[in-house]
Amino acid sequence: MIILVLNSGSSSIKFQLFEINEHEKLLSKGIVDRIGISGGVLKQCVNGVSKKVLESDVPDHTIGLKLVFDNLINGEFAVLKELSEIDAVGHRVVHGGEWFKEGVLIDEEVKKQIADCSELAPLHNPANLKGIMSVENLLPDIPQVALFDTSFHQGMPERAYLYGIPYKYYEKYRIRRYGFHGISHKYISEEAAKLCNKRLVDSKIVTCHLGNGASVTGIDGGESIDTSMGFTPVTGLMMGTRCGTLDPGILLYLEEKEHLSIKGITDMINKESGLQGISGLSSDMRDIEKAALDGIHRAKLAFDMYTYRIRKWIGSFIGILNGIDILVFAGGIGENSFKVREDVCRNLSFFGIKIDELVNVGMCGRSGIISASDSSVSVAVVNTNEELVIARETYGILNKN
Repeated sequence: MIILVLNSGSSSIKFQLFEINEHEKLLSKGIVDRIGISGGVLKQCVNGVSKKVLESDVPDHTIGLKLVFDNLINGEFAVLKELSEIDAVGHRVVHGGEWFKEGVLIDEEVKKQIADCSELAPLHNPANLKGIMSVENLLPDIPQVALFDTSFHQGMPERAYLYGIPYKYYEKYRIRRYGFHGISHKYISEEAAKLCNKRLVDSKIVTCHLGNGASVTGIDGGESIDTSMGFTPVTGLMMGTRCGTLDPGILLYLEEKEHLSIKGITDMINKESGLQGISGLSSDMRDIEKAALDGIHRAKLAFDMYTYRIRKWIGSFIGILNGIDILVFAGGIGENSFKVREDVCRNLSFFGIKIDELVNVGMCGRSGIISASDSSVSVAVVNTNEELVIARETYGILNKN
């Protein structure tokens, strides 16, 4: 079965094309970037060779997707003879509210529910829906499947997902902790258990998905029991430009002192905070680490604040889990920054977490175990692969129906 996986953003479409049967093979991947902005570009990678295929204005998602389709069947990077070889399309959708606890075949009702969740994820769900509608326009008869970042966390108990505000607001508006990065947390917990030769159903795992957006999840027997992100993706860890958990009184105080509008507050906590806001230099951890080594105080402060908060969440989840068997690092920072992993783990020895520093330094961009021989907890780095999860789930849903 040939499955196209799409991750549609507000101005981009990331794609991967898989052949799924008794084996799993990645046929092609790439991105259409700067949709609706001048200077659009299509980049594609086949057999490890990456190339900028096209530079042209891309006014909307349908045209962007048409470019993807054209290059899958024509030119140097063609991997298909015709589009009819594609059996299904799987989509990453950020927010599924309380409706979706697993992937689902897309129909009119599903599209309506995705749209209804747009007020909870205004930067993501409308873009995800654009991708779905674009496929309908270009390949109207092809089955489509949606997987949701929030689904994995839907099994959290009430005590974990409810906020300490009047219960009527949960009943009226469904204000609760939803959690995100669920596709990644599910995948890396399963892969880490395999790496460490442990049964997932018997394991207490803390997963750290660390990228420009970042979250930590406590997983017991393969089930998410709590996660750091909440009603929106802005809470929890400090991130590239997001503030993380914040005393809401600060926003009221700044509104009064700085006369910030709702948009001003939204921009501050989402786009101007985190590593960027503290360092004043960059939201990219690579830049932060380099500047910290050069002795720039605010860069070192941003780094320390970032790793401190990760340790804090790990410790809280170990308490909730009543122990830990595996600690996992993933995401662009988690997979590539040995310094972040080292600093996070340095003060966790009380829990039996120790890493082999030499192995950790050499573990960059690949999956492996970095725990020391005398560590009672396995520590793993896992290359996350949300697209493969979506392809597998799409395959499973279509075979079930």
